[in-house]
Amino acid sequence: MQYFSDLKDTISKIDTDNLMIIKDSILKCYQRNGMVYIFGNGGSGATASHVAGDYLKTVKGLRIVCLNDNTTVLSAIANDLHYEEIFREQLKNMLQEQDVIIGVSGSGNSKNIINAISYANSKNIETIGFCGFDGGELKKIATKHMHVPIHDMEITEDVHLSCFHAIKRALVNDLFTDAQ
Repeated sequence: MQYFSDLKDTISKIDTDNLMIIKDSILKCYQRNGMVYIFGNGGSGATASHVAGDYLKTVKGLRIVCLNDNTTVLSAIANDLHYEEIFREQLKNMLQEQDVIIGVSGSGNSKNIINAISYANSKNIETIGFCGFDGGELKKIATKHMHVPIHDMEITEDVHLSCFHAIKRALVNDLFTDAQ
């Protein structure tokens, strides 16, 4: 099937050194007792939610929250302000200098993701963007990024989740292998 051929080809293009740089950013955030904020829309939001739950369960002591999981606050901000502000407004109430922000956007052009990343950048907070297609604005403005080089949303989403799983395994290895 063409899907699996494209998936295999795309995975072979992933910059694993870049994944380890992102892992190190999360590790340093963990070590300084910072919070990891992760968020996305649609399938990318599902990935963000999965990652937050998976990391929270597995990486003992890691502080991580998914900003798209609170539907009450999302709908209130979208209704009262604008949908483009759903993540930035949350960060305004919680962001601290030791934190890390991860925005997930297949296209890299979701305005609410860009607004949140731009806000964190303005506060000198480390930002990480997970994107696909040509990377969009997210690839340009995030402090660090993981770009999946394919113009296919489903493969982008699948590879993003695989990258997050690889990062989690490396984190667990770094943090807990010696302790066992």
